[in-house]
Amino acid sequence: MGVYINVGNEGFRSSRKWEYIDKTGLIAVVNDTLFSEWRFSCVTRCRRFGKSMAAKMLCAYYDHSCDSRSLFADLEIANRPSFEEHLNKYPVIFLDISDFVTRFKDDTIIEHLDEELRADIHEAYPDIPQQEGDDLMALLIRIAAATGERFIFIIDEWDAICREFTPHTSAMDRYVNWLRRMFKGGNTAKVFAGVYLTGILPIKKYKTESAMNNFQEYSMASPGKMARYFGFTKDEVHALAERHGMDFDDLEKWYDGYQIGSELSMFNPNSVMRAIDNERCRSYWATTGAFDAVANYIQMNYEGLKDDIIRMLAGGRVNVNTSKFQNDMSAVRSRDDVLTVLIHLGYLSFDWDEEKCYIPNYEVAGEMRNAVEETNWTRVIHALEQSKQLLQATLEGDCEAVARGVDAAHDENTSILSYNNENSLACVLSIAYYYARNDYVIHRELASGKGFADLVLIPRKNVDSPAIILELKYNRDAEGAIAQIHRKQYPAKVAQYTNNLLLVGINYDRQAKTHECRLEWMNGVE
Repeated sequence: MGVYINVGNEGFRSSRKWEYIDKTGLIAVVNDTLFSEWRFSCVTRCRRFGKSMAAKMLCAYYDHSCDSRSLFADLEIANRPSFEEHLNKYPVIFLDISDFVTRFKDDTIIEHLDEELRADIHEAYPDIPQQEGDDLMALLIRIAAATGERFIFIIDEWDAICREFTPHTSAMDRYVNWLRRMFKGGNTAKVFAGVYLTGILPIKKYKTESAMNNFQEYSMASPGKMARYFGFTKDEVHALAERHGMDFDDLEKWYDGYQIGSELSMFNPNSVMRAIDNERCRSYWATTGAFDAVANYIQMNYEGLKDDIIRMLAGGRVNVNTSKFQNDMSAVRSRDDVLTVLIHLGYLSFDWDEEKCYIPNYEVAGEMRNAVEETNWTRVIHALEQSKQLLQATLEGDCEAVARGVDAAHDENTSILSYNNENSLACVLSIAYYYARNDYVIHRELASGKGFADLVLIPRKNVDSPAIILELKYNRDAEGAIAQIHRKQYPAKVAQYTNNLLLVGINYDRQAKTHECRLEWMNGVE
């Protein structure tokens, strides 16, 4: 067993000693690429989404220095046709770039990396001579020619150098050249059966091309066939909740909401497991280490970025073009770049059908609000703080206070769209009731062509509060808004709350630019 080569299966064995969610189907996807033109995979995920665990799993499966059959016998991969063909059949090189980044802070990092790997691999193949001037690839070429073996090379945190070192330095250039030497040369296919990189960022682009365009990339924005292996599915979390006596609705509120490719409902795996271990749902996101960067990015306010953040805090979605980003966190030059970085960091989810992004869940919304508070967006912060008082006034039946609260939210956020635009007012109403997301699931419903917008607030499980239907009208009166609600059939989602349902009618006077409010309980109790 070496330091970098044939490291064995202990890493994955440790993962299986507690609660393990079966993601071994990823192995079958990688197996299908071996020895083909598609043997180069770069799988990038945000922090705490299981990158390192997946890398250890692959090491345990492929490494020919150990017997891992018992570790996989009860898992999905054992039922796949390729299981026996590749189980423990290859010399595996495993490299964690972050280990070198913590030890070497200057341009010599690549020399140290190459030298340490070469020494360890030579120890595993002492009969293969090293020649003066050899680099790692030269040694691997000689080993492959002499033994007929093909290597599996797995690199964890492949982009750590790109994230930690100053851009456009010789260290960066040397690293890119080292990667090209290893994985894009004429002898690469003779040396490697497969290559698997994992990290946070997709491979950096230089001008219009990737530095290694022979890699098939699977990212948070474009996961392809890897989508279901990027987080926990709803069924997986349901099963975990039942086994550990956790409230699934709480786990869903806090950690669900990621759309990853074709998977429409994915949970943050690290947060789910920590909540189960601590027997409590709370935010574990702050431990990911990206908070300061997020605050810096959103403060840039490129092309109305501030308004986009406000929209998303209110539950909305915004358009984003992820294709322009150069996969370089130091080269963020536009609104689309900022939003794309936040997608890769996991602060936003990406709907690849509509090409829109949004804040996925309660945990991340709280961290995003914390990031906003680190900026100089004082008006936004003030509006978010006012939302708590607005919800309290609504539940207390204080019509005048509700009208004042909506007035204030409208005045604070006029830049979102035209002041008198119906869609703008509906969005402002969502912002005004931002605080309600603590206890409510909020549904915004627009009825096209009728000049009104609905906001429906459904109390979360174990929340002893009424359901709320808000109706917005223009140049009419608040009584008319209440009457409009009564004339409509109540949405099916609030039918069970008819004995605990609060109706809120809000009228907006376009000329005076003021609001009036009328509240009514379903039982007629004011």
